[in-house]
Amino acid sequence: MDLFEVGDYAVYPGHGVGKIVSVESKEIMGHPHKFYSIEIIEGGMKIMVPSNNVKNVGVRPLITEKEAGDVLDLLQRPTDVKIDNQTWNRRYREYMEKIKTGSVYEIAEVLRDLFLLRVDKELSFGERKMLDTARSLLIKELALATKEEENQMATKVADIFGGA
Repeated sequence: MDLFEVGDYAVYPGHGVGKIVSVESKEIMGHPHKFYSIEIIEGGMKIMVPSNNVKNVGVRPLITEKEAGDVLDLLQRPTDVKIDNQTWNRRYREYMEKIKTGSVYEIAEVLRDLFLLRVDKELSFGERKMLDTARSLLIKELALATKEEENQMATKVADIFGGA
């Protein structure tokens, strides 16, 4: 059974939500291999992923509406962001690793932590860029999962952080 069909949404770690535009078979070294062709919504990049490598790459289905609610709850959950005992570049590396997992929950944690950190101190250029990346990745997936417009979801997420 196929994990994805043409028209399904899939999340490619670090790049965001894409749409399965085709499922193709190609012969490589005499053996048939199936590939998912994914077009990333943000930017239109096309990626071909061998079906037998989907898990290793981290490609996953879009979250459900219930999971979207869980993510919004996570964003609202209070947390202590460690500010003083980490340099910005160490934080940056840790956050980048979380984003690369493709886990919507990890990305939500990065977004929440950076928003909270921004209240206490000036974010570095890299951290601001990462905040924008995390916000973009998260809002696109949450909007699709809840069938809301992206701008509505962006407002909902901003409101969690006091309209930031």
